[in-house]
Formats: sequence, C-alpha cells, structure tokens
Amino acid sequence: MTTAHPPAIFLMGPTASGKTTLAVELVKRYPVEIISVDSALVYRDMTIGTAKPDAAVLAVAPHRLIDIRDPSVPYSAAEFRDDAMLAMAEITGRGQIPLLVGGTFLYFRALQSGLSDMPAADPKIRARLEATAKRDGWEALHARLAAVDPDSAARIQATDPQRIQRALEVYELGGQPMSAFHAQQAPADFPYRVLKLALIPENRALLHERIEGRFHQMLTAGLPEEVRKLRNRGDLSAELPAMRAVGYRQVWRYLSGQLTYEQMVEQAIVATRQYAKRQMTWLRGESGLQRLVAEDGCVLDHTCRILDDWLAGNGQESKISM
Repeated sequence: MTTAHPPAIFLMGPTASGKTTLAVELVKRYPVEIISVDSALVYRDMTIGTAKPDAAVLAVAPHRLIDIRDPSVPYSAAEFRDDAMLAMAEITGRGQIPLLVGGTFLYFRALQSGLSDMPAADPKIRARLEATAKRDGWEALHARLAAVDPDSAARIQATDPQRIQRALEVYELGGQPMSAFHAQQAPADFPYRVLKLALIPENRALLHERIEGRFHQMLTAGLPEEVRKLRNRGDLSAELPAMRAVGYRQVWRYLSGQLTYEQMVEQAIVATRQYAKRQMTWLRGESGLQRLVAEDGCVLDHTCRILDDWLAGNGQESKISM
C-alpha cells in the first residue's frame, strides 16, 4: 500500500529523556536525516547549556537547524516552520525520510498545524510587563491573565514567565485573548504522513536525577564561562529569548550578582524540572502518539519494530541494517 504523502517521523519527549541518543541510533539503521526541533539549539555559541550534539555525534548524524542564528536575533516559530519545510522537502527529494527530533512542542504544532496571525512582539510592552513582574511577581501577572484570558491562563502555569508575558502582550496589542487567535487559526498545508513517537520517562524521580546530574555536568564543562563570553559581547541582554533559555537565564543572573552560586544551581535545576513537567503535560494532550518508555532497555528494538510496520504501510522497505 502506498500513500499520496511522503513519510516523516516526529521524535518528541521532555528534556533529558534520551531523544538524541535514540535518534542517532535510528540514523544508523534507517534512511532518515535529523532536523532539530529545539528553540535553543538554533543559536550559535550556546553549546554547553543546550546539550548541543558534539562533533563526533554530528559526524555520524548531522542535524539540520542548529547553529543557524546569532543569539542577538530572536528566532520565531514561523521561521522554524519555513526552514523545516524547506529541509523536509530537500530530504524527501533525495529519497530519505525527515526525522524531526526535539522538545519544543510549539515548533511541532506550528509545523503541522500552522500559526495564527497574532501580533508581533512589542519591546515596550514587554519591558513594562517585565518591570511589573519584578515589582509584583509573575503570579500577579498570571492572575491578570486569568481575568482577561482564562483559557490561556489555564494552559500556562504561573511559573512560566515567558508565556505569561506573551499572552498578555497579545491581549494588549490585538484587543482579544490569545485563545481567540488560536481559534481563528486556519489549517496549514502539511503534505506528509507523520509517525509520532514520544519518548516518555515513567520514573519521575529518575528523570529528576538525570536533570540534576546533567546540569552539574554542564557546570563542570564550563557553562558559566560560556555565558560570561556571551555577556561580554555587549550586544546581548537578559530579555532576549536566547538568554532566557533554561540554565542560561539563571547563570546570567549569577554573573550579574543577583544570585549566589548555590541559588543559581538550585533555581536552574528547579526550572528545568518545571520545563520537563510542562513538556509532559503537552504530550499527554497530544493525539496519535506511539509511546516509548524512556527507561526501557529495549527501547531501540521497540522503536525499530514500530518503524518497520509503519514503513511497510508507506510502501517502503525499512532498509534496516542491524
């Protein structure tokens, strides 16, 4: 059986779940090419804190859409969709299968479903909201959001300042809630048949240990020095999306004297755990997922069985070479 649309694979999961390791093994066995779906990996000179694949990994499994933007220039979900669609077309044109790997679920949603025509960012409004948050706290702004856009407030946690800020900004600029813009969203043209794989950690305590251990490894590898070099450039600020990435934000505050070293470490680990929790929440609401247990020692074998069956349904040989 063949299908009208070429195949594409989404490999999703929370941070520190092992997505890259699994993806690299799939590259060795199947005719797939990786496209990164990560809002931090797009930025150059941000290597340690983003857990960017090293040269040895990239030699075996090249990743598209990493190191494509300077940290001083924000990168949007709309830009990602354009770049990813171009990369997918090139990969498909060579007879290969796009393997999209990452944990930035807004990017996955933008790619498959498109984006609503929401107002662009406004630096003045963002600065005012930042100042209000410093004075009253983000919980107060979350309460304000709940009053004007209860649907978005129910979806956005009070510990997620970036999305609270964006939802309030959209409301001020557009005169209607962000949820209303989402409701008006037109379906996007996405000419691929997608297999959605979700690498899900079932042992929350083990995931927390991995998050903590990985951050300590980043510190040992030189994360503070990496952030110091970025600060010393002089053209970056703490408000830029790149510098608000988890880990970078806390180290920036440490280098600014706002946090002690111990506070920085604690806040970065907590923020990463909260981020993973938001990712897990998103995955629970996503339909059509093939679940993979992250802690399963046979996860690669299980993934290969799923891929073989799915590729057969696309009228393709798996070309697996174990």
